[in-house]
Amino acid sequence: MKQELTYEMARNVTRLSHLPIDGGGQVVVQGNHAYVGHMKPPMGTSVIDVSDPANPVVVAHLPPPDEWSHTHKVRVVGDLMITNVEQDRRHFLRKGDKIAGLRASGLDDAAIATELKVAPSDIAVLEEALVRGYDSGGFRVWDISDPTAPRLLSYVRTHGFGVHRFDMDAQFAYISTEMEGYVGNILVVYDLSDPAAPREVTRWHMPGQHLAGGETPTWSGYGVRLHHAMRCGDELWAAVWHAGFKVLDAKGLARGETPQLLGEHAFPPAIPEPTHTVMPLEQTIDGRRYAVSIDEEHDHRPGQLHGFLWVMDVTDLNRIEAVAAWDLSERLCPYVGQPGVRFGAHQYREKLDGTLVYATWFAGGLRVLDLADPRHPVEVAHYMPPPNTKGQAPQSNDVDVGDNGLIYLLDRNHGLDILEMKS
Repeated sequence: MKQELTYEMARNVTRLSHLPIDGGGQVVVQGNHAYVGHMKPPMGTSVIDVSDPANPVVVAHLPPPDEWSHTHKVRVVGDLMITNVEQDRRHFLRKGDKIAGLRASGLDDAAIATELKVAPSDIAVLEEALVRGYDSGGFRVWDISDPTAPRLLSYVRTHGFGVHRFDMDAQFAYISTEMEGYVGNILVVYDLSDPAAPREVTRWHMPGQHLAGGETPTWSGYGVRLHHAMRCGDELWAAVWHAGFKVLDAKGLARGETPQLLGEHAFPPAIPEPTHTVMPLEQTIDGRRYAVSIDEEHDHRPGQLHGFLWVMDVTDLNRIEAVAAWDLSERLCPYVGQPGVRFGAHQYREKLDGTLVYATWFAGGLRVLDLADPRHPVEVAHYMPPPNTKGQAPQSNDVDVGDNGLIYLLDRNHGLDILEMKS
């Protein structure tokens, strides 16, 4: 007799409310408002009043600058908000760059479509995008002294795809973007002292990225690039995709100095997924310093390793060592195997001010881990959202925690959940 599996959809977490807005890429909570960057145009950035957690209300919405862009990332500090501008469907559209060369080699459009792994009808779409070009990429700075009526202060255009993720504080924006003359995203630091006119102060890239400077990459394609860098004290912690992560000295930024490498870690080739985010815990544990790194899981091939959340001993930046890895068993998730569903690791709340790590696991939802013993992470709570009204499985993308301790879980498919964790 076949045994039916049962799934524990939530443990130590209660949902207070659900806001069925369009899917999102990032959520940031400040005071009584949550700021959400949406995945797809025509949705852009939403401002949500969460003063009543049981009844969140959208109080403002900012569309992307055009139909070809998405603005799926957002950050807020005080009265300033930054939203990215990036080409929508960028990885798909860049396949069009290869069409001319494939035609020159003698392939017809059907063979080109097979080579590019697209539908034959997509060839016209790709060629149309090539003719149209794209020059909207960059970031926008907003005055949110009145969160219900954000006011645009500046729009900084960068290059290529534009801006992906980024960090900011009251002084600087730490922007991950393509720039002319480089291959893949690099770090560009902007001074925000005049938010109406952000000023570039310095750049950082990995050796091999600066093609215009005569460098030659030791890799092919865009698999080695900056995902984003997080400012932590006098350091920048940079996730560099399939190259692992780098730790940079940020003390000289105000003087326009290029950040210098303090430490780095590359995961072995057996780890198939790229590094999405890395940050240190704000406190030491038993006299040692630890950081948390998380992979972003993509299409999973049966038999290969899933994406992990890693605990790294970074006491000595010259000898960074992985001391623990945590992942979620497929058997604990009811959505595994459904078409188009990603299962594994993606992101965590980008503030590590205690031993709790709030992580998103795509179809696995919210996973809360306690690193009180960094070598033995323990899951203390979780929440897997139900399917949306279209029957789609959750794809939990980002999470933040408010000053009141409430958890804001953002899904790519069906909006925002406000959760409360049991003490």
